[in-house]
Amino acid sequence: MKILVTGSNGFVAKNLMVRLNELEGFETVTFSRQMPETQLAGLISDIDAVVHLAGVNRPPSPEEFVSGNTGLTQSLCLALLDCGRQVPVIFTSSTQAALNNPYGKSKLDAEQTLRRYAAQTGAPVYIYRLPNVFGKWCKPNYNSAVATFCHNIATGLPIQINDSNAALSLVYVDDVVDEFIRALTNKLHLEATEFCSVPIQYQTTVGELAQQLEAFRDSRTSLISEKVGAGLVRALYSTYMSYLSPEAFAYEVPKFGDPRGVFVEMLKTKDSGQFSFFTAHPGITRGGHYHHSKTEKFLVIKGQARFGFRHILTDETYELVTSGEQPTIVETIPGWSHDITNVGEEEMVVMLWANEIFDRDRPDTIASKV
Repeated sequence: MKILVTGSNGFVAKNLMVRLNELEGFETVTFSRQMPETQLAGLISDIDAVVHLAGVNRPPSPEEFVSGNTGLTQSLCLALLDCGRQVPVIFTSSTQAALNNPYGKSKLDAEQTLRRYAAQTGAPVYIYRLPNVFGKWCKPNYNSAVATFCHNIATGLPIQINDSNAALSLVYVDDVVDEFIRALTNKLHLEATEFCSVPIQYQTTVGELAQQLEAFRDSRTSLISEKVGAGLVRALYSTYMSYLSPEAFAYEVPKFGDPRGVFVEMLKTKDSGQFSFFTAHPGITRGGHYHHSKTEKFLVIKGQARFGFRHILTDETYELVTSGEQPTIVETIPGWSHDITNVGEEEMVVMLWANEIFDRDRPDTIASKV
């Protein structure tokens, strides 16, 4: 399937083309505003669909809204009519098409031009009135608060907020791309009526956006991760990370050492515990305590370890040996004292997960020999 993507230098187009080029059966042809519109006819001669993303939203003069949005769409439709085929078109309009301003009017006129093309040819036309699209590769300090805030916070620059309660409607670029691929393959998530829509949209405020992005920045110091596994926070986190410079790809975490070895906390979560690792020299025993509620998972990734357990009421004991050669999770059980001894001849390295962040005021760690 050969797809013409207009506005190929834009961030939505870049994300779309990368995804299409990952899939079998798709070939992309590009058109950008730097190219003369007379080239459209040659590009359209053998394409199977158009994803029309080209447009202007911050031109030097209002007249360029007409040429960059309405005029370009008219040229595209004329070229499509001349080719004599029913070529489907996906068009990114804007929620501002419902507003009485030069940008919105130019988008509305472009919509109407495409609807006339659909009526004349019977070709499918999918019009998306998108809210603010955010994601990797969006240009900061241009037309996106998310991109600008991500860039500034990630690079240590201040951000400006005029109204922290101002509402933001957002859609993530990966969700937009998913929807466009469904449209190209006739698998729309929603039935196309007057307008199509991306099924996953988010509502927030400017103030909440800034607080969330600042929390991502601060997590490198606190080691406490935000809930980045789903929804808007996941999408914002991925977007924020894409604005880090290569020099900021890595950061150090505190390391605590004593004659036994070292202990390093890697990551803490708000509701799912924390991750750490520690080392122990040959013959060293660590631990020797029990917990009332805290539980842990140990994974020896280097060396050989003997785990010892003792029930603090019955004095029942148990031990087992694991090594980095055969990855094995060993769990600590409330009410059982436990320790771990390096019984090998090399340094032992152990990954550790605890189900809660260590609280120095309530450590739930009571010394008790095994």
